[in-house]
Amino acid sequence: MPVVDYYFSVLSPYAYLAGDRLERIAEANGALVRYKPVDIHKVFEVTGGIPVHRRHVSRQEYRFQDLARRARRAGLPMHLSPKFWPGNPTLANCALIAAQEARSEGQAPDGDVGAAARALMRALWAEQKDLADPGVVAEALAEGGFSTAVFSGGAAAGETYVRNTEEAVRRGVFGAPFYILGEERFWGQDRLEDLEIALRGGSANA
Repeated sequence: MPVVDYYFSVLSPYAYLAGDRLERIAEANGALVRYKPVDIHKVFEVTGGIPVHRRHVSRQEYRFQDLARRARRAGLPMHLSPKFWPGNPTLANCALIAAQEARSEGQAPDGDVGAAARALMRALWAEQKDLADPGVVAEALAEGGFSTAVFSGGAAAGETYVRNTEEAVRRGVFGAPFYILGEERFWGQDRLEDLEIALRGGSANA
């Protein structure tokens, strides 16, 4: 079974705008998605990325225009400057790590990590909720079929969060969302079509 390693952060507007396309592509092609939330600020710091507030005004203006266009195309509600962005994403990202571990260990066999991740990103980008609020995180986990009991091992999830970030940098990740299939890397939700071609046995580089 092909495996797609999905490096992302709940802070990423483009991960939010991807919706469930990754999961639909994976299901259609018999692939497994491994969710790997990362500290995107650390990834930027190491790989030379520039935080939004430090970018030239022309880049910031373009970003707003592009997000608005893509939100309309995706049919997803979106606040371009949500109340609690960027905030502190650690709790939400670590909750997703704990949820995935619970699912893989059989503690929550019917849990849907992708659904929980989308609920968290929707909470931030569409509903203007604070992802540092345990209640908000608990609601998103529940939407994915997980109880808050999965997060009892918060320290372990935090360690995995650090490892995910270090692994991402080693594997050439420099932004989010970022998808890796074997040795092929795909940056951005607008490269999901290329990922699908690769999963079908074609070459996205052709």
